[in-house]
Amino acid sequence: MRRAAISIPSNIAEGNARDSTSEYINFLRYAKGSVAELETQILLCVDINYLTAEGSRELLSLCDEVNRMLSSMILKMKAKKDVRP
Repeated sequence: MRRAAISIPSNIAEGNARDSTSEYINFLRYAKGSVAELETQILLCVDINYLTAEGSRELLSLCDEVNRMLSSMILKMKAKKDVRP
């Protein structure tokens, strides 16, 4: 879970350091994949009783918020890409 959580901002940073908008968008998508991985791991923790369903709600809500922010960033970067000459 730590690896997946750390992967989210790491992919954003790596994508931002790339020279192209297309590459940045790809790394934002990788970050979304890491969010999905983290969500799955949270659900598995509930299934094996490491975490209560109640305890998972806030974590899943935060994952959802991050996922929405990433989706918004991707849309904005696509719009920026389409504007370039």
